[in-house]
Amino acid sequence: MYRQITDPLDHPALTALLAATPLLVLLVLLGVLRVKAYWAALAGLATAVVTAVAVYGMPAGQAALGAAEGAAFGLFPIVWIVLGAVWINRLQRASGHDAVISRTFARLSDDPRVQAVLIAFCFGAMIESLSGFGTPIAVTSVILVGLGQPPLKAAAIATFANTAPAAFGSVGNPIQALAKVTSYPAAELGAMVGRQSAVIAFLVPFVLLFILDGRRGLRELWPVALAAGAGFGAGQYLCSNRLAYQLTDLVAALVSAGAVILVLRVRRPPHPPDPGPGAGSRAPRLPAQPEPEPAFALAAAAPLVPPPVADVPSAPVPPVDHRREVLRAYFPYALLTLLFSLVSYDGPVARFVDAQDVSFTWPGLHVVSASGRPVAIATFDFGWLGAAGTLLLLTGVVSAWVLRVPARRALRCYGEALRQIRWAALTVSCVLALSYVMNLAGMAVSLGVWLAGAGRLFALLSGLLGWFGVALTGSDTSSNALFGAMQVTAAQHVGISPLLAAATNSTGGVQGKAAAMQNLVIAAGAVGLTGREGDVLRKVIGWSLAVLTVLCVLAWLQSTSVLGWMVP
Repeated sequence: MYRQITDPLDHPALTALLAATPLLVLLVLLGVLRVKAYWAALAGLATAVVTAVAVYGMPAGQAALGAAEGAAFGLFPIVWIVLGAVWINRLQRASGHDAVISRTFARLSDDPRVQAVLIAFCFGAMIESLSGFGTPIAVTSVILVGLGQPPLKAAAIATFANTAPAAFGSVGNPIQALAKVTSYPAAELGAMVGRQSAVIAFLVPFVLLFILDGRRGLRELWPVALAAGAGFGAGQYLCSNRLAYQLTDLVAALVSAGAVILVLRVRRPPHPPDPGPGAGSRAPRLPAQPEPEPAFALAAAAPLVPPPVADVPSAPVPPVDHRREVLRAYFPYALLTLLFSLVSYDGPVARFVDAQDVSFTWPGLHVVSASGRPVAIATFDFGWLGAAGTLLLLTGVVSAWVLRVPARRALRCYGEALRQIRWAALTVSCVLALSYVMNLAGMAVSLGVWLAGAGRLFALLSGLLGWFGVALTGSDTSSNALFGAMQVTAAQHVGISPLLAAATNSTGGVQGKAAAMQNLVIAAGAVGLTGREGDVLRKVIGWSLAVLTVLCVLAWLQSTSVLGWMVP
């Protein structure tokens, strides 16, 4: 039996610094020294185990068992999700239907920047509203590569776009977890989160355009970013405060997509840029419907000295695919949405799926909190039937038949997907093992206790605690379960609104999604960049911290008379 210790050094600041060391080791090795992700994860895990045993006094056997549970959680459900998403993408490439998807988005706009906003931001939020655990990142990143985005940019865009909907997550799960540990009504928490996340989500499309094309992207496409951000923010606020917080991300995604399409009807972007070196190659075309290259690809191949204007041919218009082929191309996503809806919303299917879930205390693991209560993280939830990876597997099996991929070719695609993510699987397992050791030893609690000692400035740091929780666990739901009650207790001690502090934990956590190692591994593994997770991190970490700073300032102002009217 191990009883957690929150301040083994009797110095909260030093204890907090030591507690953060494993994560700092991981981030420095990845982002600064550019060490391969699995070596960085192994180094972080080793640091966590040594700190837990040598400083916190955790028995070595308990630390090893905690690491084993975390590794198992990394394989299921995380790696299970990535495998399914990559397999479906390979099936579409094998049948040539990823080219059909490319053409349908090209008809909305041949600008790859606009396509990225629609797919990663709007479509990704729709997937997040039904399933979390990195599923939107895995799905949207491979679509972006198929549309011609360079793999590194596709991974970065999919990762950062996933921050916008994370506060409400899958059918409001983060809010429900927060309500459970804080005893606040879920509807009140959802309303407060909506009054923060709407502001933060508004900024995300602008960041996406800057990542894609720098200042030129903002200058040329700010109306698209404005429509996407304002539509998403308005949808989040109205749904969380006036309708049902469980539907917030779905409503926000639909409003955002509608606003972007409306803007495109009124104002077309000027000149789509060349996707640049390293862009993903296009998938094979359907034999009966050859496709000319889109305008931006033709522009890249143009001579340096342009011919006379009269001789410049007009940009080719993407051919119109037969409706049957379009339906086949989008069938996997339609089926996936249907399956997620059936298992997410209360009904006979969801109740049957829930009845198959298996939960058990990890064998041999005996850890209690400082107050003597068993810690929830020691319980392993094996929801095999309703898991996102299982639904992706079912979708792949049916899609192989609909896409007319022979069984032998489909199995070969599955083997190729396994080979593609093998190193990602190792990395995810090590990162989750690190996370579990830190949580079980009490390191995460040590950080929270230290931040709670900041007095009235706690309102400014509250979002940072949520960010750290998600960066550590990869899940806003887990971060809320870990730090939600602590946020409320600290707020009561320093004299600010406990409801505000609890909501800020969830809203601050969304930016931690961009720095969460499991999400970086999912993004890199999905686009074939396993081992380059550090490159993805460097593209998004600065923006993650910048938007987090905006949230922290917003939360602090909401704790004062300046914006206190925003707190219910």
